[in-house]
Amino acid sequence: MKSRKIGGIILTILLFIAAIITIVPFVWMFISSFAPNSEIVKVTGGLFPKPSTIDNYVSIQEKFNFLRLFANSLIVAVLKTGIAIYTSAVLGYVFSKMRFRGRNLLFGIVMSTMMIPWAVTIIPQYEMFTNWGLQDTYTSLVLPGMISAFGIFLFRQSISGISDELIEAAKLDGASETRIFHSIILPMSHNTIAALAIFTFLWNWEDYLWPFLMITDENKQLLAVGLKAFNGQYGTDYGGLFAATSLAIVPVIIVYMIFQKQFIAGIATGSGK
Repeated sequence: MKSRKIGGIILTILLFIAAIITIVPFVWMFISSFAPNSEIVKVTGGLFPKPSTIDNYVSIQEKFNFLRLFANSLIVAVLKTGIAIYTSAVLGYVFSKMRFRGRNLLFGIVMSTMMIPWAVTIIPQYEMFTNWGLQDTYTSLVLPGMISAFGIFLFRQSISGISDELIEAAKLDGASETRIFHSIILPMSHNTIAALAIFTFLWNWEDYLWPFLMITDENKQLLAVGLKAFNGQYGTDYGGLFAATSLAIVPVIIVYMIFQKQFIAGIATGSGK
């Protein structure tokens, strides 16, 4: 009993140290966003620069139209997240509750796509979307993210825990598959929806390479790509970069704060099976 208590204390200390190591860079970045470049790059002095100005936040809109890029990223990320959640829920329901020939084979094929590195498919995808005339359109950003193999797996594991008798009872009452899915399956999968929403939104919000390849119009570009505007030929505007980055992580924090409880329960449900 005593060894367990000591082990718990050691584990708590290690987790606390890990949390500090993780948080300090974000705190440093946020404090630096209120400091001039001369203070940020100064070799001498303390660990944190001295905050003394809000000019970095004022100038980001003038330098690269921050609000427009922020709105572009938000719209694309929310749209892709919503579509991915719905399609994952539908296919997860199909693979978990519907019986048809080749179901396990199809599910295995879907899961095998998770083993293919993104770098292997990016060139064929680029050629395909370019030939279709979709370059410089948001369609080229949304289409590749409409189906999520990870989301399908997560929903399949979650929905398989829903009682078959409940679904059969709904069918006896005359409910169609569509009604069962929307009135029973989705409400009972709110934890999984929250978990996938956080993952998918984060992946899409911070995506850089694909928008960089497909979008050339500066007014249509996303925020992750637009941040490179602070890196000039002869220097980097660190103050502006940190200010823009500090604002860029706000949506991610908000999404996580909203869904954090359901996120933990959804991951436990999906992985426990």
